Amino acid sequence: MTMPKGNIEHSTCLAMTDILNRIGDKWTVMVVGMLGQHGTLRFNELKRMINGVSQRMLTLTLRNLERDGLVTRTIYAEIPPRVEYGLTRLGRSLEGPISALWDWSAANGHAMAEARATYDARQDARPDDNGTALARVG
Repeated sequence: MTMPKGNIEHSTCLAMTDILNRIGDKWTVMVVGMLGQHGTLRFNELKRMINGVSQRMLTLTLRNLERDGLVTRTIYAEIPPRVEYGLTRLGRSLEGPISALWDWSAANGHAMAEARATYDARQDARPDDNGTALARVG
């Protein structure tokens, strides 16, 4: 029995949405990028390397990455206990795409900032329906 084409496209779209929600998250990109660059790391090492991440958000991100099979969590029975995180084989398969995204961001971040400034200036100068300049929020 074959599935109708519309159902296949719908289920593929749902699967893609789920995957992009995980790997498209900024903290996921940062965690996978740092583990890819530096290898196995402890929680506080990751937290220091990832600017702006809260302890709670890093904990949630690592837990979700472990659940999805992208990160391993190894606990060592020491005092105090030592916990290390590393990429799984599946997680390492993300290194290439994430590295390409980081490289693209470094190469094009300035151009995007300029485009935003140009757009914002154009929006600020554009009159509304009453003939007055629009106020920009944000």
